[in-house]
Amino acid sequence: MKIDAHQHFWKYNPVRDGWIDASMPAIQRDFLPPDLHLVLKENGIAGCIVVQSDQSKEENDFQLANAKEYDFIKGIVGWVDFRLADVEEQLVYYKQFNKMKGFRHLLQGEPQRDFMLQPEFRQGVSLLKKYNFTYDLLVLPDQLGYTEKFVSLFPDQPFVLDHLAKPLIKSKQLTEWKEAIASLAMHENVSCKISGMITEADWNNWHPSDFIPYLDVIVESFGTKRILFGSDWPVCLLAGSYEKMLAVVKDYFSTFSKNEQQLFFGGNAIQFYNL
Repeated sequence: MKIDAHQHFWKYNPVRDGWIDASMPAIQRDFLPPDLHLVLKENGIAGCIVVQSDQSKEENDFQLANAKEYDFIKGIVGWVDFRLADVEEQLVYYKQFNKMKGFRHLLQGEPQRDFMLQPEFRQGVSLLKKYNFTYDLLVLPDQLGYTEKFVSLFPDQPFVLDHLAKPLIKSKQLTEWKEAIASLAMHENVSCKISGMITEADWNNWHPSDFIPYLDVIVESFGTKRILFGSDWPVCLLAGSYEKMLAVVKDYFSTFSKNEQQLFFGGNAIQFYNL
């Protein structure tokens, strides 16, 4: 079964969704399950993981309602404030929902770059394993060193790195990111989503060859059992179509074995998110 392990739904709110700026008219609108369902069917993908894009309880409620109505939504990555004293009560509450698979925090946007190392945040994250929840790491390249320290504290907690940590593909920067990725991948509890690549390139002038050095690093570092396909739809529409994004990874993995392709396009996501 093919799974898109990273996408979003939202009812566009220009105040709440302020990160969608004037350069992004293509995504300044609602994106809801029926919009994606057709795209997935056209591309032979059976289901998806919806990932939070707003840090609120309302966001969790919205995605839980979507997942209850649409069976092709196989799992949700939600949000809780791990620093709060009642975080365990929140995890107990969300455990009743079978499709709530894990959580993430928008670490990439935190002014304190080592935010994840705060004692209160670490204490909250330490409870995830108890309830069999995963954690999505949304960080930028400058945070990878802190991220390695963070994951090393929880060797039994399943982590997945979103969007390759957003390397600077547009400016073809590779060396420092490559070294940091190799170090992070040494921790076997960390997987990586191959997602969000085309929006880190030149939106209007990228070529599939732009991504090969970065894909090589990820596959060499994580192997074929710790990588997951994700579209980052609808954000990917800023730099092309779902089909163009999918073609990049399909072509890259076309020389891999059938089993390795099955793992990347679904098997690893099914195992990681306990689908």
